[in-house]
This record gives sequence, structure tokens and C-alpha cells, in this order.
Amino acid sequence: MMWKKRKEMVAFEGKYKNMLRYTYTLPNGKEADFEVAQGPNFVAILALTENNEVIVNREFRPGPDALLTELPAGCIEGDEAPEQAALRELLEETGYTGDFHKIASTFEGAYSTQIRHNFVATNCRKVADQSLDENEVIETFLMPLSEFREWVKTGQSTDIQTAYLGLDYLGLLTVQT
Repeated sequence: MMWKKRKEMVAFEGKYKNMLRYTYTLPNGKEADFEVAQGPNFVAILALTENNEVIVNREFRPGPDALLTELPAGCIEGDEAPEQAALRELLEETGYTGDFHKIASTFEGAYSTQIRHNFVATNCRKVADQSLDENEVIETFLMPLSEFREWVKTGQSTDIQTAYLGLDYLGLLTVQT
């Protein structure tokens, strides 16, 4: 089942993302256009303190037009490696650092070129104050693991896949008896 890209153009250039238009020839010979969001690759981190409390942020998100509880996350800058970006973003957004493990890279969505690099940080400890970008207003707090597991099930975040992948990686998806 081969698709052949015939044309690619920038349909819209924005401050944070561009919208591309791809024209493909489908396996049945027909041509079709698809809009694809283009933006920087980014990292998201499931971070746990030495007491297994999850470090979460509360931040307003324009897409859902809501104040969301989310995992620390952010864009990879320039030639920065994903591991460097994860360390930097956790420190900037929360003031915490820890032991980092990359667990997976995932697609942002079917109509996006972005890749999410998912990390777990364990044994996290507070080492600095937040150092936020000028348009960031983030409240950081600690959530008990049991409460976090229930929160993940609500789906009310942009980082649910990182949460599930991280909990699975750590063997913490279910209650340990």
C-alpha cells in the first residue's frame, strides 16, 4: 500500500507551529490533500521525588482553553539532545533534578511532524527556583502516586502517554501490594 507524496507547501506560518499541506497520490490512484502541523520536537518527563511523589505543573493551555495539570515538558532547542532538553525543562519549570531515563519516542499525532521524547526522572530533589520563559505561568506541586494514577485515568492532560509509559516503565501502573 504505497502512498506517494507529490507536493508539499507551507499553508500557514505561525509563531509556534506551521501548517503544511501535503498532496499524495493514494494507492487507488486518486490524489488527496492533507494538512499537517509542523513544530519543534519536544520532551515530557514523569518525575518522581525520592518519596515517590509525582512532580506536576498546573498551567493554562490555549488549545483546550483550560487550566490543566500536566507533566513538565517543553521544546528541544536548536541542536540540543533530547536528554539535555529533559534535564533543562524539568529544572526550569520546577526547580527539580534527578536521575533521567529515556523510555520512548512517540508521534505527537497522525497529522503532526512532531516527536515527543518521553522520560522518567527518579530520586528527584529540589535544587533551584523556577526559571520560566516570559510567557509561562506555572504552579508546580507534588501529587501522591495513588492520586496521580487516578488523575491519569481522567485523560485531562496533554501528557497522558508519557504518564502511562513512565508508570509502566517503573512498574507502577497498578497498586503494589
